[in-house]
Amino acid sequence: MPAISIERAERLKRLPPYLFAMIDKMKQEAIAEGKDIISLGIGDPDLPTPGHVIEELAAAARRPENHQYPSYEGLLSFRKGCADWYGWRFGVALDPRTEVLSLIGSKEGIAHISLAFTNPGDYALVPDPAYPVYEIGTYFAGGKPHFMPLKEERGFLPDLGAVPADVAKKARLIFINYPNNPTAACAEAGFYREVVEFARSHDLIVCSDNAYSEMSFDGYQPASFLSVPGAKEVGVEFHSCSKTYNMTGWRIGFAVGNADVLAGLGAIKTNVDSGVFQAVQEAGLRALTADQAGVGEMRRTYQRRRDVMLEGLKELGLRANKPKATFYLWVKCPGGYTSMEFTARLLKTSGVVTTPGVGFGKSGEGYVRMALTVPEPRLREAVARIKKAGF
Repeated sequence: MPAISIERAERLKRLPPYLFAMIDKMKQEAIAEGKDIISLGIGDPDLPTPGHVIEELAAAARRPENHQYPSYEGLLSFRKGCADWYGWRFGVALDPRTEVLSLIGSKEGIAHISLAFTNPGDYALVPDPAYPVYEIGTYFAGGKPHFMPLKEERGFLPDLGAVPADVAKKARLIFINYPNNPTAACAEAGFYREVVEFARSHDLIVCSDNAYSEMSFDGYQPASFLSVPGAKEVGVEFHSCSKTYNMTGWRIGFAVGNADVLAGLGAIKTNVDSGVFQAVQEAGLRALTADQAGVGEMRRTYQRRRDVMLEGLKELGLRANKPKATFYLWVKCPGGYTSMEFTARLLKTSGVVTTPGVGFGKSGEGYVRMALTVPEPRLREAVARIKKAGF
């Protein structure tokens, strides 16, 4: 019998190739050629999940009541833990019943929120460069992203005044992300107050991605969008256990803030997923409520790595701003190279994987992102290899 014709939907055809899949393909090709790869490409922590979190999962997984479908909005105990954490960390008061929603990782919630509030033809205001899911979620909902360039001269903050009036009028969502992936920039309360006023003026829902708030250095404490007056009236914030507790594979996150926005996101989730395995929620609760000394040690580890790499890049003549948070370095490409060319050159000559800035958006051209997710000796070796390759 002849095979059927399999054609992908238009929503998939219009998507660019997923950035990290491209990088992984390049990496696998290099490994097949026998290269020893040092991967600074993907932001996946190499540090272990805390032991007490693993122990909590093991115990919770044995409880029969956790083997059934979980509640769609998440265990109330987990949501209360999230609310309490936001209270002591940011001074933000939240009702765990209506202002906290559990997620299968923050990526899932970010990808789905456009489905709840974007109609075909509506705009979403998306930073550029940015985590690709803001753009992809918009496409899946039939919306149109309007890209807000993040320029170094503005501290990688978007110029809200540059958004055309006709675009702002047709926009439903605005995405912001600080501490920022990929630029590692941070935002302060003044910027968040500007976002609140802009959202009020244009009837926008603010979607703040705050997944890197606990990965900070030199005593700096990143703020929450929700900590400024009026923020909860216009938006929500996405958070995750992934980076703070080295739980990327566990898929546990949460959204907090405006109850009506969360109810809309929750309605999507009710129809497309069945919630987070309760044992994982109990482990996430343990992570949020236990002693946070391990988080401090994690910060110190990444700060040492940051300093090692910055020193090495300086010796190589490569420029990167000193980040106050995240485990990323946003490195300026040397003259004569595009970000893809520089990425390919580093991989071919030194076996070092980086991420081309253009993969995060047009305004990322001229930079590569390096993730500090390998031990210090390997970072030193990466610098030595790049130096040997002639940079």
